[in-house]
Amino acid sequence: MKIAMIGTGYVGLVSGVCFSDFGHEVVCVDLNPDKIAMLDAGQVPIYEPGLDDLMARNVGAERLSFTTDLAQAVAGADAVFIAVGTPTRRGDGHADLTYVYAAARDIAAALTGYTVVVTKSTVPVGTNAEVARIIRKAAPEADFDVASNPEFLREGAAIDDFMRPDRVIVGVETKRAADVMADVYRPLFLRDFPIVTTDLESAEMIKYAANAFLATKITFINEIAGLCEKVGADVKQVAKGIGLDGRIGNKFLHAGPGYGGSCFPKDTSALARIGQEHAMPMQIVEAVIKVNDEVKRRMIDKITDLCGGSVNGRTIAVLGATFKPNTDDMRDAPSLTIVPALIGGGARVRIVDPQGRREGEALLPGATWAEDPYSAAKGADAIVMLTEWNEFRALDLERLAGLMASARMADLRNVYAASDLQEAGFVAYTGVGRAGFGL
Repeated sequence: MKIAMIGTGYVGLVSGVCFSDFGHEVVCVDLNPDKIAMLDAGQVPIYEPGLDDLMARNVGAERLSFTTDLAQAVAGADAVFIAVGTPTRRGDGHADLTYVYAAARDIAAALTGYTVVVTKSTVPVGTNAEVARIIRKAAPEADFDVASNPEFLREGAAIDDFMRPDRVIVGVETKRAADVMADVYRPLFLRDFPIVTTDLESAEMIKYAANAFLATKITFINEIAGLCEKVGADVKQVAKGIGLDGRIGNKFLHAGPGYGGSCFPKDTSALARIGQEHAMPMQIVEAVIKVNDEVKRRMIDKITDLCGGSVNGRTIAVLGATFKPNTDDMRDAPSLTIVPALIGGGARVRIVDPQGRREGEALLPGATWAEDPYSAAKGADAIVMLTEWNEFRALDLERLAGLMASARMADLRNVYAASDLQEAGFVAYTGVGRAGFGL
């Protein structure tokens, strides 16, 4: 099949590359000529393990190409995917659909023959109907259908998620559109991965409901962690105990400094806004947003307490700045709340992150960046484990303690056991939802 992918951000690029690996002819479109030039040169503008090799293989097979010419890419396409950004709109928390609707107008002007226009961007309920209205108004004679095909890609594991998904959601209005989408995803259908076909509105809602539920699960265990600290329980044992219940499951039950990233913050905010607009307040989601913000502030208090009640004049080494491991994504990362608060309190902050420096230097002014954990820890008064990269999971704790002016750790991902830190010479430790020492 011939596929046009409008947008080469995280979702568009990963999806376009993976569709080409299915054997389809894919053209990825972006209005930014610098990004297209980078892609044409074989350079991937985002960090996603394995994406560079997969892209190179399919470009070499002449199934994948990049262009700024939307009209050329859309002409004759069987399916055109809209995969542009839907950031949180300033002022009201709603999803900003400016780029989606602009893409719809541009697509309308370029349609030739029957085409399924597929929204892959995360959009509020009713957006696909509006996309159809925009196209019909701009091109009354166009032969097209719209479809909703939300993505469920985890950054750092996106290729595996695309190739071996838990499910594929396809919202359509006609059998004709359903048949095209079945052909698009035929390699997955033949391997018995679930393809769930719904109406447009249900597909749109599934995406928001899924992300809101996962954000709720994270926030729930973080709130339980706070209570564990008060009563002397260990949140890791609690999470294991409840996660073995098949009705609950063990995923997304890792206590930490709050959720971040490109999806959960904006999607919970948008869902709360949708509920308000329809006089059906999403009270649980609104509470999740509030508690998640409080969790991040509680982490700042933990670090301050670790440093004796003030970070003023302290040197603090921060391990990890991205919102999760195996990505360079800094969007709504806990570091964007925690690091500025430490600097504002008078601390000297050194950061080390395998992929976060490129974006992080501009987003975290006042911090300095180190090449590795040991150089970051040299002469430091405290270490903060903020993102659990594999590189940080097996550190030489004795060496680390020996380099520090005062061997203290705030392990906000519960990577290390208190007993191991104590044995290595650390004088103080605080985790999340578990007992510390030296405080």
